[in-house]
Amino acid sequence: METLTYNGTQIEVNAEGYLKDMNQWTPELATEMATQEDIVLTSKHFDVLNWLRAKQAEGTPLSIRKVGNSGIVDIKQFYALFPGGPLKVSSKIAGIPKPASCI
Repeated sequence: METLTYNGTQIEVNAEGYLKDMNQWTPELATEMATQEDIVLTSKHFDVLNWLRAKQAEGTPLSIRKVGNSGIVDIKQFYALFPGGPLKVSSKIAGIPKPASCI
């Protein structure tokens, strides 16, 4: 069992670091997870993270193209906000499972 310790609380994650229970996510935890990716979260980051969480809750399959069509950011901005695999990184920070479109 993999765990992440945040504020003295053990949070279960899978081998890739994604939360096993998305209900354990908090904005503070996201900020901590982002620092591990060398990202400092801004309100625009949280706009994307909250959108991802809402779409996950709806059961909508996620893709980079859908994020680019969200009206929140375009694809170029998405890559700038979450470098190194924007959907993979943003999903992890958002506390949702890795999208099927990510390899």
